[in-house]
Amino acid sequence: MLFSAGAWAETKQKAAVKPVATAHKAHAHPTSRNSDTQEQVIVTGTRASHVKARQSISPIALISAATLARSGELNVSNALTRTYPSITMSARGSNTNSLVASIQMRGLNPNETLVLVDGKRRHTTANIVQKSGPQFASSGVDLNMIPGNMIDHIEVLEDGAAAMYGSDAIAGVVNIITKKKDHGLNLSAQTGANAYNGDGVQYQLDADGGLKLGSDGYIHIGAQFYHTDHTIAWGPDHALLGYWPAGADTRNYFVKNGANQSWKGRQTDYLSTPKETRENLGINFAKPITQGIELYGQSMLAYRHAEMRAYKRPYVVPGYFPDGLRPITADDELDYSALLGLRGQNLFGFDWDFSSVYGGNNSRISIRDVVNLGMISAKGYSPTKFWDYTQKNAQWTNNLDLRRAFTIANVLPVNLAFGGEHRLDRYQIVAGNPESYLYGGPVEHTGIPPQSAGTWFRNVYSAYVDATFHPTQKLQIDVAGRYEYYTNTQNTENGKISARYDFTPRFAVRGTISNGFRAPTLQEAHFSRLNTFAGSGSVAGQLPVESAGARSLGATGLKPERSTNASLGFTAEPLHGLHVEVDAYQINLRDRIVQGGTVKGQSALDAIRSFGFDITPTANNIANSSAFFLSNGASTRTQGMDIKADYLVRMRDYGNVSLTAAFNLNRTRLHHNGMSNLGQPLLNEQDIAYLTTATPRSKLILNALWTVGKWDVNLRQSRYGETTAMMTYQDWTPASATCSKGGALRYSNSCFAQFKNTPRWLTDLEIGYRVTDRIHASVGANNIFNVRPRKLPGELTQAGGSMYDQFSGQIPFTGAYYFGRVNASF
Repeated sequence: MLFSAGAWAETKQKAAVKPVATAHKAHAHPTSRNSDTQEQVIVTGTRASHVKARQSISPIALISAATLARSGELNVSNALTRTYPSITMSARGSNTNSLVASIQMRGLNPNETLVLVDGKRRHTTANIVQKSGPQFASSGVDLNMIPGNMIDHIEVLEDGAAAMYGSDAIAGVVNIITKKKDHGLNLSAQTGANAYNGDGVQYQLDADGGLKLGSDGYIHIGAQFYHTDHTIAWGPDHALLGYWPAGADTRNYFVKNGANQSWKGRQTDYLSTPKETRENLGINFAKPITQGIELYGQSMLAYRHAEMRAYKRPYVVPGYFPDGLRPITADDELDYSALLGLRGQNLFGFDWDFSSVYGGNNSRISIRDVVNLGMISAKGYSPTKFWDYTQKNAQWTNNLDLRRAFTIANVLPVNLAFGGEHRLDRYQIVAGNPESYLYGGPVEHTGIPPQSAGTWFRNVYSAYVDATFHPTQKLQIDVAGRYEYYTNTQNTENGKISARYDFTPRFAVRGTISNGFRAPTLQEAHFSRLNTFAGSGSVAGQLPVESAGARSLGATGLKPERSTNASLGFTAEPLHGLHVEVDAYQINLRDRIVQGGTVKGQSALDAIRSFGFDITPTANNIANSSAFFLSNGASTRTQGMDIKADYLVRMRDYGNVSLTAAFNLNRTRLHHNGMSNLGQPLLNEQDIAYLTTATPRSKLILNALWTVGKWDVNLRQSRYGETTAMMTYQDWTPASATCSKGGALRYSNSCFAQFKNTPRWLTDLEIGYRVTDRIHASVGANNIFNVRPRKLPGELTQAGGSMYDQFSGQIPFTGAYYFGRVNASF
């Protein structure tokens, strides 16, 4: 664990730098220049003290809470996506992963970005992404479970940092720095909606403030309440239109041959945002207990109830759902963390920090407005609500870090840091109620049986050393090494060397070479899932690689992903006040964990049954039933460039205009595609596109903040580059069409249609006014012109499905969002 990123280092930072405005108090004191954040002392990416962002060896981006607030977004993940070009999110994930929020950095999987809170490793969500897509098999950190109004600023390390932080720091590191004030009270309220759709109403109430603990301590408390309704991307539904082209597959159409005319013309609401209610609480405190020793701590608690209406092809169940099934998947989620630490100085000449943090996430998945058809057949009745399963993920991390600055032979300044870490990971699956997995389970969403449940542990032990040298006044060199021992997978050794040379006070070059890794999560090793498909007689099951069923299909144990990272760039001030940073990077990532070993037919059903799933009443379509498992089946190369610039225009009586620009160019290519035990490539063209082209090729964010008198106006123009998907040919594809690789073109797993989401521009505007010295009000609109993604053609649109590419990391499908906000500070 990086020492200077610890909470004690931030205490020193507070003394040196005026804290940034809070996330939902953005306009309490409108920022006069965005570049001010780059002059803050950083605690990420360096173990030296009093290093500013512009002086760092590795590229660091600072995102102030004021900037996050001006995004207009109420969720931390969405605010980051709106304001930082290297971070993206899928439009809408499949199944339960649509109920949580995980970010992607530089086009890589959420698991490959490390998230810290005040320099301490943050636990991940228990929820694993179950279906194919750009985030498949990930269980990243859910940023929205962190109280947004407790954020002071966010530091993003734009470099691989496994040698400094350990597992997951491949794409980069996001370090969330929280507030630690001993005074003040901040209140905020925001509400908004999608004006074009007339839905998506959301609101949030925030309160945070600080108190003194005696004469030399503090406690800072923040609370947040958030609610949002669905925003729905309405679209035509092939199953309900009443017309179709010749040769279309109409077997499951609800409106056919003149029947069920009451449904004719009804639209699909498959693609929508979740309905969610969330409460967040955060507490920070610190108090000196003796001379030179301070006790500090942090606690966070969040609860979420989220629902997603999963539209299915209408399936009538007489006596239960004569108008067709409309299942609703829900997630009741509890997220918690508690930190306690001691820090001090002069332990044999070293500053030191000892901390222990325990955090976890419990996710209870249920489904309602659906039935168990097998149970109706066997017993004549079925419930309409099912508890499918619960996942629990917990992490206990203990750190000891030491640091000392000294000079060798009075000529070579050195900053030496070293330390150790122990982490205990725990993952548990709790089986659902019997009705959720017996008799084939409910339509589309089978629960997890006791045979698939269990609790798994692993211990991780690590040690690191890091030294920063200043051979000359203009040259800095940082060398780091880390060893990690895992009780359930391979051990790793990682190193990093970075250098920076300041040719002049206005121009410097910097570069880094490092290797990194990501250990497989316990979810990846042990999660299992079964999906049944109403009316088709087929099932699809995910088997854990450690199970006998998966081993019978050729699975082997997972090993860590490994990376080699390189970056080279420069910082410059070509004109006074104009700051420019350019950094190019390359990430070679091998042994990526992907879906592998998909097997169809009787052997797949035998493997599923051996794992305890009751599929006898459901799986009568043997040929189309399948089972799969995870494997280290791919290697990729990611190349890109980050460009950032800022400039302040002073217009005297007409105020100031702070101009910023941020640009990310990113490309990922597949370099190795593993082979299954049947001698077939593990990834087809569709899976490869998820890894390589589902995130924008480029992303540009231009921002202008004009402050004059009591007014402030923020204008943001964003360009999202092209994404490319390989889409399945759906029901409107003629039955006569054939795939060049054999078989029918419709529903083919070999032949796909290339679909390009062409570049899109979004315009965001916010206007604020200071009513009094303590109250500020603003109104604004994101995507003011209601720009939407490109629509899919008819042959690529699934009956009951989305008219957009839901896995694209380009612009959201929600359209324009209009909002108003009031902030008060005391």
